[in-house]
Amino acid sequence: MSEPVLQTRGLARSFEQGGVRIDVLRQVDLDVMPGEIVALLGPSGSGKSTLLQAVGLLEGGFAGSIRIMGTEAAKLDSAGRTTMRRDRLGFIYQFHHLMPDFTAAENVILPQLIGGATRPEAQVRTEQLLSALGLGARLTHRPNQLSGGEQQRVAVARALANRPALILADEPTGNLDEATADVVFAEFLRLVREERSAALVATHNERLAARMDRVMRLHEGVLT
Repeated sequence: MSEPVLQTRGLARSFEQGGVRIDVLRQVDLDVMPGEIVALLGPSGSGKSTLLQAVGLLEGGFAGSIRIMGTEAAKLDSAGRTTMRRDRLGFIYQFHHLMPDFTAAENVILPQLIGGATRPEAQVRTEQLLSALGLGARLTHRPNQLSGGEQQRVAVARALANRPALILADEPTGNLDEATADVVFAEFLRLVREERSAALVATHNERLAARMDRVMRLHEGVLT
């Protein structure tokens, strides 16, 4: 049996507010297997974003174990966490966070150059990804020249550019109208499966969650 891409054991996060202890995550155990797309379902404030920040190695202050591709995150120094995020993880947020002064293609090329790809290699990979998402004719357009759905497609391509083992997506279509969200999410699922990445997708949308391989529910910090 293959090893999980992501494994957490006893993951917990709490803080104090006005002298009161608030437990945001409570002993979360989670496995995501290679190629598996897992929905993280829960209402706003349930701890979904906090969990993604933890497993994305974006924030400290957590108790418990986080293993990515068999490596214990607690054993990594700052440089090691940066390398892990760059080489093994891809991130998609509710808002696209594209660099406004760069074209669609440049937004996807840049993380590849940072990851060590040559410019020709990055250009080929970028054109393949954006064309697969229906943006082959929009490579030289800047974000303000793209629709909301097109901007989010570029964000999907950027997240997949370095062939990550795991995609972490936080409400990836939450800023789109329902019809556009359905189209973009279908393209996201298709491309992630074609790339054979795993994905953990936070959402409050039951309908979108049902289209993934498995649904985990987070309520008041408890994962079921």
